[in-house]
Amino acid sequence: MPPIVQLEGIHKVYQTGDVQVHAVREVSLKVEPGEFVAIMGASGSGKSTLMNITGCLDQPTRGRYRIDGVDVSQLTRDELAEIRNSKVGFVFQGFNLLARTSARENVELPMLYAHPQIHRREQRARVARALELVGLSDRADHLPNQLSGGQQQRVAIARALVMQPALILADEPTGNLDTRTSIEVMGAFRRLNDEGITIIMVTHELDIARYTKRNIIMRDGRIQTDRLVGARLDPVAQLAHLRVEQESAELV
Repeated sequence: MPPIVQLEGIHKVYQTGDVQVHAVREVSLKVEPGEFVAIMGASGSGKSTLMNITGCLDQPTRGRYRIDGVDVSQLTRDELAEIRNSKVGFVFQGFNLLARTSARENVELPMLYAHPQIHRREQRARVARALELVGLSDRADHLPNQLSGGQQQRVAIARALVMQPALILADEPTGNLDTRTSIEVMGAFRRLNDEGITIIMVTHELDIARYTKRNIIMRDGRIQTDRLVGARLDPVAQLAHLRVEQESAELV
């Protein structure tokens, strides 16, 4: 199988007045099927730009990019939109759910723009499967204001899954969540990855990155380090530990 992501000599330059900003500098990177990668770095390190290029939201100034074997470096805007809808699922820090729409209907949304159209029976099956994968089958008819923050983020994850993409891109998915909810969301990502889904996540939180399999740290637009995670955190164990801490605090 080809790599899900293959970046070759990617460089991105933004023009700000008379100043050229080199946001990404000669980055080459492969992400194989089934990997779970965290991209980290300080503000201005290039991690968000690299994420946007990987998600076909931006195009490199030079270099070649293949996603799931498809060279997208020179595609038109419409062709990139089709790749985004069919190959990539996005999860953002904000849940971006429609307020007056149920969890089920929010998850259905990407399929409304599919070409060719997806049969209604297939749509229902995909939504049911996606909600099951994130543990929300019993919340399908709930509106966002009837769900916790963690449940809303899991609806957003299910929405990213429903088109059966080759890649999930998550941009600071725990940034607005408390510790317990962040662990629960990382547990959902862990289960998806165990199912074979490839995930790339941007985060500034070192403890969150320890739930992944591979950590990439960027600095000044370049990859500074790229290493496998040795002692990965286990969401189940972390939740149990947090529960014990809270119970002990209540006894004091």
